[in-house]
Amino acid sequence: MSAASPAAPLTRRALLRTAFTAAVLAGTGAALAPVLRARRPRQTLTPAPLAEEETYRGRHIAVDVAGVRIDGRPLHVMRRADGSYLSGINHFQSYPTPLELARAAVDELGTTQLALAAPHHG
Repeated sequence: MSAASPAAPLTRRALLRTAFTAAVLAGTGAALAPVLRARRPRQTLTPAPLAEEETYRGRHIAVDVAGVRIDGRPLHVMRRADGSYLSGINHFQSYPTPLELARAAVDELGTTQLALAAPHHG
């Protein structure tokens, strides 16, 4: 018959060791979470249909693989991570498609023409 040894009393050193181990594990998990999330398959964004043309408020809008043009002049368009679009005309609001973005730019421009060359940032 074997005698079971009584449980060792919880010492301050054992308590601190357990707390430190738990903190290290939690920190490691928090540091690895973004890496593990990045390995998951990403949601694919459906690109907006291209090669659209229309006349909106008397202005000719063309959207194709070359970009967005209003009356033949290029409109600088940026795609956001969520799949929406924004431009330099109104960079505080985004639009679901390049065509809707171009319409909003026409509304904002009024009778003003876009510049032929986009300004150079530098």
